[in-house]
Amino acid sequence: MRYSSARYAAIETLQLLGNKHTPLPIIFEQVCQRQHLKGPDRALAMNLIYGVLRNYQYLERLMALLCSQPLKKLHPTVFQALAVGLYQIFFLSRIPPSAAVNETVEAARAARIPTRLIGFVNGVLRQSIRRQQALPQPGEPGDDGRPIYNHPSWLIRRWLARFGRQETEAICRSNNERQPLTLRLTALSPGRNEYIARLTAIGIDARCGDYAPDAVVLDNFHGGIDTLPGYHHGHFQVQGEAAQLCTLLLQPSVRDGRWLDACAGVGGKSRHLLELIDHLHGRLVAVEPQPHRQKMFRENMAAAKMEKRCLLFPGSLEQYAAGNSQKFDGILVDAPCSGTGVLGRQPDIRWRRQPEDICRYAARQRQLLRLAARLLRPEGVLVYATCSLEVEENDEVVSSFLEENSTFQLSDSGLYLPQTADPLVRDQYFQPRPSEGIDGFFAARLVCNISDD
Repeated sequence: MRYSSARYAAIETLQLLGNKHTPLPIIFEQVCQRQHLKGPDRALAMNLIYGVLRNYQYLERLMALLCSQPLKKLHPTVFQALAVGLYQIFFLSRIPPSAAVNETVEAARAARIPTRLIGFVNGVLRQSIRRQQALPQPGEPGDDGRPIYNHPSWLIRRWLARFGRQETEAICRSNNERQPLTLRLTALSPGRNEYIARLTAIGIDARCGDYAPDAVVLDNFHGGIDTLPGYHHGHFQVQGEAAQLCTLLLQPSVRDGRWLDACAGVGGKSRHLLELIDHLHGRLVAVEPQPHRQKMFRENMAAAKMEKRCLLFPGSLEQYAAGNSQKFDGILVDAPCSGTGVLGRQPDIRWRRQPEDICRYAARQRQLLRLAARLLRPEGVLVYATCSLEVEENDEVVSSFLEENSTFQLSDSGLYLPQTADPLVRDQYFQPRPSEGIDGFFAARLVCNISDD
């Protein structure tokens, strides 16, 4: 039987992540299935993986000080084993250092690397314990006196030019922290105060979200989602506050209207929109081209007992537009993007993105926006959104669209969101930043006039 442990799963996942373009959640799920990893071991493995990715440059600095050879010459498994071991020693106070070393060495041995390399891993990790107080601590500047951002240098340069040093450092600090679990309570829930009381009664710390009216935040929850009260009754869905507020920008009010989620993904915003149009007897079409997301979309709708209320089109927006002439009262375009606003929740993205990706995404975003505009009725509402902080994917896409389409105008997002979200609206756009305790996001509310006259 194959060796299985949280450390081994973390090492294998990190190594595979460096060799593939596959997203982290898919790789991690495959590793867990192969190793039959469940429960607390699975949770620990995820903690180790995300912790290493959020502190990668700091861990590299420690390795450079502890290893006698250049890091580029380290065996890939040795590199990831050292990263996993050092993260435990320097960040996880609940794990005794000796246990962190022993378990990590056993995981390295299970990876079948040469015996001398197993001894090397053991020696470096034990040396780090002996020298821990003398080594650089988390949060300390590097040898050059500059902060260790734990983000790629090309991205830091962009943010420094746009946001300045203080805001850039605040964004990075937020991204490098463990992110809380945020829920959106559905119409089936007992209400926010009562639900929080239920969580508190069973020892789970919970609070109201800072911005979204149905948000509940669990800052220190480490268990499985399916163990939370109301999971099997559809009382909540996992969704960040920025995503919740984005859907509210549509403000559906047309009875018997038609609505389109043009980039549906796994269906989080579609499910929210279905609740918003329920009393209006509205109809929703969701477009999603990726088969694995289509599967998750159907599962999410079935779990919420909404599968009969939404038509899923399994193809691209181009394919849908080519075969359908009906117009919609409201369209949400939550476009594929670089994801630089959610690097705290998805830390692997920061190490996988390249500068040229931003222009590539922007070109696709412009295509999607043009297609969606052709499917909108006069006086309809088009919400364009990304989870990016980059101006090329946000302001510039919208400005270009408005120059090409004189029948559209930008409306102030602040007029359609709760007052609690006012600080997140800038220049009429909804654009929160990670430094504000919320995912980085961008959304523009565009309204189609009847004519140019």
